[in-house]
Amino acid sequence: MADYKNELVGDHPSIAGLKRLVAKVAQSPARTVLIYGETGTGKGLVARMIHRHSARAAREFMDINCAAIPASLLESELFGHEKGAFTGAVDRKLGLIEAANHGSIFLDEIREMDLTLQAKLLSLLDTQQFRRVGAVRSTAVDVRFIAATNKVLLSEVKAGHFREDLYYRLQVVALNLPALRDRGDDVLILARHFIDRYNRVYGRSITGLADETADIFRRYHWPGNVRELENLLERIFILEDDEVILPRHLPDRIIRMVRAGIEAPAAGGPLPDDRITGFHEATADFQRKLLTRVLTEHGGSLQDAAAALRISRHALRHQMMKLGLQQA
Repeated sequence: MADYKNELVGDHPSIAGLKRLVAKVAQSPARTVLIYGETGTGKGLVARMIHRHSARAAREFMDINCAAIPASLLESELFGHEKGAFTGAVDRKLGLIEAANHGSIFLDEIREMDLTLQAKLLSLLDTQQFRRVGAVRSTAVDVRFIAATNKVLLSEVKAGHFREDLYYRLQVVALNLPALRDRGDDVLILARHFIDRYNRVYGRSITGLADETADIFRRYHWPGNVRELENLLERIFILEDDEVILPRHLPDRIIRMVRAGIEAPAAGGPLPDDRITGFHEATADFQRKLLTRVLTEHGGSLQDAAAALRISRHALRHQMMKLGLQQA
């Protein structure tokens, strides 16, 4: 099995389980992978790991943020276009999907994709063929699609914002990235990792966190997750001259929130953008997150996850089907 320890940093059981799942997925023939996680948890990192440790590693890895490009341009970016297909199409253009043939394409923020384009993507996933904008003939491709979202897609399906058939097509293999606030002392391991990195980058010799700073890091809820932690530490490297990171180096808002007792919410809390509209949806959402987290922590093993939940394997499978979860 490939060594992922230098890519996903941390010792928390949820990360250990995630590493095992990433290894399985990377080496599998799965053509679709769906990554769930709050903003800043490392969805792009995991997508690249899956590609890098797969049989497709020698071919292209293409990534695109579906929220960053207007719907009118996204189709052309993904599928390409023929000369004269629309005003301004002066030449034939290959899209990212065709460029990623025999490789992987990462569709970040898949929820933001236009419903019409979702239908075209579904057709491609089903047939492994597509047409460039303005083309008459189809083109065959062999691509692994890795999609990511910080939303609860089943809720988006119910709200009419995401196609149900595409949801189930993407959901075949799903990975859930834990929030930093749910990873215990991993925040200190990650801080050490980034301190070592930026010591090299900036030619510094910062020794680490002061004890009080470490305590604040443990208690802060990190809404921006690993990305927020890394950006904070780089800022300190740029602006501060001390050889240890002190509480006074931290933004006032972090100190105020910690001192006010606003700490990490309970594990399995809702993602920031969840749309909870009633008791039954809230209950299903909690169950979905609980099962996903426990399965991740036990490497996808139904038997071990069922034992941890104190239910039968059959009951676990029934709940997974009821909640729209699939075993990775």
